[in-house]
Amino acid sequence: MKHRTLNLRIRLASLALLAGAGVAVSSAAQAEEEKGTVNLAYVEWSSEVASTNVIAAVLEQAGYEVDLTSLSAAAMFQALSTGDADAIVAAWLPTTHADYMERVGDSIEDLGANLDGTKLGLVVPEYTDVDSIADLNDNADSFNGEIIGIDPGAGLMALSEEVVDTYDLELDLRSGSGATMTAALSSAINNEEDIVVTGWTPHWMFARFDLKYLEDPENVYGGAEQIHTVVRQGLEDDMPEAYAILDAFEWTPEQMGEVMLMNQEEDSDPYENAKQWVEDNQDVVEQWLDS
Repeated sequence: MKHRTLNLRIRLASLALLAGAGVAVSSAAQAEEEKGTVNLAYVEWSSEVASTNVIAAVLEQAGYEVDLTSLSAAAMFQALSTGDADAIVAAWLPTTHADYMERVGDSIEDLGANLDGTKLGLVVPEYTDVDSIADLNDNADSFNGEIIGIDPGAGLMALSEEVVDTYDLELDLRSGSGATMTAALSSAINNEEDIVVTGWTPHWMFARFDLKYLEDPENVYGGAEQIHTVVRQGLEDDMPEAYAILDAFEWTPEQMGEVMLMNQEEDSDPYENAKQWVEDNQDVVEQWLDS
């Protein structure tokens, strides 16, 4: 009888432990669900595809669901101001997106730069002897009398046209696309030829090739910009942990270049590449999560 009573007590204790464990698991799952969904908006620029997918993977590691929405720049800021998007890591400031920031006003919060060191200019291979835009005319033949540009409507092309006028360059500015520009650059480097292209940082080509910017003594291209993280008002109250992670997110053009280069591989998936980068760089990611 005592033996049976002891067995019964053991069984009851075991059931209690299992029930307690079940409650703990259920509570953990509920806590995970209660973290909610972070809605991230971005523009389809290679830099912003890279950064947005990386921060999405980090937020998922912290237990959040994440929805990504690709929008035009104007729609991206509008979504942020109305609360349809919680955050962006894609605001180029103080110049490129200044008008949009002014329009959305107090409905957003600027958390500061997540990447410092953006740049626009004319780019040549590192082995090229020319170091300044002012010296291009004296070496025009080396570049086949042309500057390889990108899309004709891009702001970079408008600035480059101004550069041609300011320096009275005898080289023709050829429009095309980002893809044709990098293809021409790759071909020239493979043949150890000189070439000058319109370029910007961050861009994956700086991770793949040894390149340099030509000096711009007239400062036509202007100073460097930063890429900022901007969130909707109220996010800190609604999702304090997600807010803290977004606030802590900061990386270098070289790190972003690694992800952009991965995204250039045939049939690659930017989300899978971001997850791989996050997995391989946990020392960096933990600094954001520790916030």
